Amino acid sequence: MFRLLVFTVCAVSAATLFAQPTASLVSVRKIWDRAPHNAFTDLIRFQDQWFCVFREGQAHVSPDGALRVITSRDGVDWESAALIESPNSDLRDAKITITPDNRLMLSGAEALNEPDDHTHQSLVWFSVDGFAWSDRYEVADRDFWLWRITWHNSVAWGFGYGTRHDNRSIRLYSSGDGKEFQTVVASSFDDGYPNETALVFLDDDTCHCLLRRDGDRPTAQLGTAQSPYVDWQWQDLGVRIGGPQMIRIPDGRLVAAVRLYDGATRTALCLVDHATGSLREFLTLPSGGDTSYAGMVWHEDHLWVSYYSSHEGKTGIYLAVVEMDP
Repeated sequence: MFRLLVFTVCAVSAATLFAQPTASLVSVRKIWDRAPHNAFTDLIRFQDQWFCVFREGQAHVSPDGALRVITSRDGVDWESAALIESPNSDLRDAKITITPDNRLMLSGAEALNEPDDHTHQSLVWFSVDGFAWSDRYEVADRDFWLWRITWHNSVAWGFGYGTRHDNRSIRLYSSGDGKEFQTVVASSFDDGYPNETALVFLDDDTCHCLLRRDGDRPTAQLGTAQSPYVDWQWQDLGVRIGGPQMIRIPDGRLVAAVRLYDGATRTALCLVDHATGSLREFLTLPSGGDTSYAGMVWHEDHLWVSYYSSHEGKTGIYLAVVEMDP
């Protein structure tokens, strides 16, 4: 049903603390394009299965947005596991994680079609198998978009960003059960228009945050904090990004998947060096136009990346497998 493309791409060397890798794009496969617009992905490995989540709708922004969950044993053949819809809002930007008690946790936000006293509400759902999902739980503050939830030491963490024009800041939340979130830092960064984030926790409990910033100075930021994560130090990475995701691979390197805007818009894999405050592209995924918003999983010594792109015309969901040399 879908084409399989195979590429090999060599990395660009860089004299940084974490040397730029050589990466080979082993395969890339379109895994879903059944809706008019398919976008904003995340990826998880759970109970020996893949689960990919994303938004389906008529367009990039449309009142009918729903969250689709698809699953696969091998990453090749995919089927729908669930579709979560709302009668009065656009459900957006699905993210998925595994809770400490071994359930799937789906998160997203609704943009109300007829807003009254607020425009956005963050939401979560839970499942033991990825097919049957709980009722929705409203989490965090209204008009703070809890972008991505990361579990660390049995606590859920995430930054929410202000969605109103009179509130352009990010707010750090935490939760012990994923249903009730408390504010840890009311405003951690408010220069420009900070919004989408990805968190990585290190073995010593240090947390790094990759932050998208728009506005007059649209350059990404890298935040660092020690437990209890109330004091954040920020470095300007000097490059514009969108749709950030970041993970730490087994050799200790921080790998990010982002949309880059310099030259042709594309989805790129980058190395993040917190020592030098740099973000450097080492692999461009087949992509273009309306693209990015990746999920990443390290599995069987390879990096698996879900993302969406319109480079073949219609926006579709893609899955790439990347081999990273030492």
